[in-house]
Parts: sequence; C-alpha cells; structure tokens
Amino acid sequence: MPDAVLLRTEGLTRAYGSLIAVAGVDVSVKRGELRSIIGPNGAGKTTFFRLISGETAPSSGRIWFDGKEITGLPQHETARLGIAKSYQITNVFPHLSVLENVRVAVQGYARSFNFWSRSDGLTDVRERAVKILDSIGLASKLDMLAAHLSHGEKRHLELGIALASDPALLLLDEPTAGMSPEETDATMLLIRELAAGRTVVLVEHKMKVVMRISDRITVLHQGQVLAEGTPEEIRTNARVQQTYLGASR
Repeated sequence: MPDAVLLRTEGLTRAYGSLIAVAGVDVSVKRGELRSIIGPNGAGKTTFFRLISGETAPSSGRIWFDGKEITGLPQHETARLGIAKSYQITNVFPHLSVLENVRVAVQGYARSFNFWSRSDGLTDVRERAVKILDSIGLASKLDMLAAHLSHGEKRHLELGIALASDPALLLLDEPTAGMSPEETDATMLLIRELAAGRTVVLVEHKMKVVMRISDRITVLHQGQVLAEGTPEEIRTNARVQQTYLGASR
C-alpha cells in the first residue's frame, strides 16, 4: 500500500542521567515520504536519528520499521533491514577512487562472495557501483581519488555509499552543511530525485532547503514534538514562529 507507514516511534525517550534529550516522541513517516526534522540547537534531532538508526538504544519507548519492531537493535542490524544513514561530517575514504568508495560499500552488502576473488572480477558489484555513481552525478569521476572532489561532491559520494545497501529508508544528517548556494541547490535536486524511489528523513538547519523539498516537517523543541505538518502549515504556525523560525531570522 503506497501510503502505508514505514517508520513509527511511540513514546521514544532517551535520557543521559538527568538530561532528557528525547522525551516521549511519537512520529509516523509514510512510505515514499520526504520528512524533515527541524528545531533549535539541543532540540534532540541528532539523538532522535541515532535512536532510529540503532546507534543509541532508547531509555524507553518503541520503534517500528516496515511493520517490525526494531527497538534497541544495533546499527548493523537496522542497516540490514533497510535503514541507511549519512553523517553531518563527511565520511569517505579519501585515498580510494570514487568508484572504489562505492564498490567497497556495495560489496559489503552483497549476500555472498568469495573472499579470495579479485576485485576486478566482481562484475555485478562494479556494475551496481557505477549505476549508483550515475544516479548521484559522479559517473564521470569514478577514477578520481575521493580526496580531489569538491566538498559538495564528497557529500554526494557519501550519499552514494549510503545507497549501496539499496535502503528503504535514508536518514540524512544535515546533507547541505558547509555547502555553497550552488552546491546546496544541486544537493536539493539530488535529494528530491533520490526520494522518488525511497523514504527520506533528514535533519537540516537551512530553512530554504526544508521548505522547498519537504513533504512534511516535524519540529522538535526540548526533546518533544512541538508541531508537525506541511511546509506551509509549519511556516504559518505561531508556536513554531515564536520558538524556532523567528529566532533563526
């Protein structure tokens, strides 16, 4: 069913001693939706992402993905189930080629392969890697060292690495951080293209990005959901304007 809920959290909470970073968050994301998570610094956005991906276990509450409860599963298991994440800080192998960065990731998710096989003999893996590079606009630079890419291109390469598992859910942590206006526009277009075939949830501080590409937006404040709705509903929400949008102008 195209509008079925893919990701759902119920009462999701994470406490660090007396500090409650995420406090009883209920969120539902439909399959095929592009959802943005916004909020002031310290609102709990990054912790919420870590809970979904399995980097951090919740103190209480539950998480469902694709109809299965994944509460407390470690990240390698959530990845196998179809959740992939890119990080705020660029995380690529600078001394490997662009192709090798993605090929290694694709090979890591291959169901089976001979450990002693030559890498240039893994034609299916290479073809899959080239296809991913084409989808992110880097096919023409597959032999270039990742270190020689621009900042924006490195961020796109990281997206390619995340796509290696063919995830149903792609989590993007500030995908346009540090980008020029031109790089930001190109990345917005890429994210929209990627969202055509999967569900995307992103944390982003640039309101232009959030308002232009989101289907729905969830606003967090002090670890709780302050508001949720379409970009226009969030733009005109008085509580959001007072708590977040007004403060960011």
